[in-house]
Amino acid sequence: MPTYRDEAVVLRTHKLGEADRIVTMLSRQHGKIRAVAKGVRRTGSRFGARLEPFMVVDAQFYIGRSLDIVQQAESLGSYGADIVADYPSFTAANAMVEAADRLSDHDAGLQHYLLLVGALRSLAKGEHSPGLTLDSYLLRALSIAGWAPSFIDCAVTGAPGPHTAFVVQLGGVVADGVAPHGAPRLDPGTVRLLASLLAGEWEFAESADDRSKAQASGVVAAYTQFHLERGLRSLEHQDRTIA
Repeated sequence: MPTYRDEAVVLRTHKLGEADRIVTMLSRQHGKIRAVAKGVRRTGSRFGARLEPFMVVDAQFYIGRSLDIVQQAESLGSYGADIVADYPSFTAANAMVEAADRLSDHDAGLQHYLLLVGALRSLAKGEHSPGLTLDSYLLRALSIAGWAPSFIDCAVTGAPGPHTAFVVQLGGVVADGVAPHGAPRLDPGTVRLLASLLAGEWEFAESADDRSKAQASGVVAAYTQFHLERGLRSLEHQDRTIA
């Protein structure tokens, strides 16, 4: 019987028939997996609760013709309940898995898996504010995909910063000499915050003022939308307006 085993985080699920579900997962070694979990909607299911969004499992799969089949699933990270219990964390997690789902269509390497699992774990434990955690995740995920923004040196000329003109299409902050007319200007605190979120400098990120956090969230949303070619639906449920 052709089977394989892998660690995976559940991105989303869809009902199939009366008792089954199609589960979309991002795995450690096999990229994105779409598999059928048979009988998981029945009350007596052996592992239905382990195959909910935001859960991390060690699963065994049977290789099918079009969709694989989940044969076993053991919990590695039960993050779902803690995330769902907090609405800001829930909306942030939904945006994360939506982004991971889209990005893994082309690149589903180990880095994407580890980044997502770490971000969901952080949300479940309440280590940082959900908004900052989401913004940091999106910047890092886009960087792994090859779209790393520049928040220090000019994204066009490489001229040393700091710079305040930010142009999504050019890849980050740019020097005044190459900034298009009318390019939005960011507060210096916002630029520093964005750089900190990308680098994981949490002490500075959490000390930023509300205006900088709001402006940074707007920048991250715009940058994400540009590179994914359409916005994340889950972001509509968060207040991400530039102040």
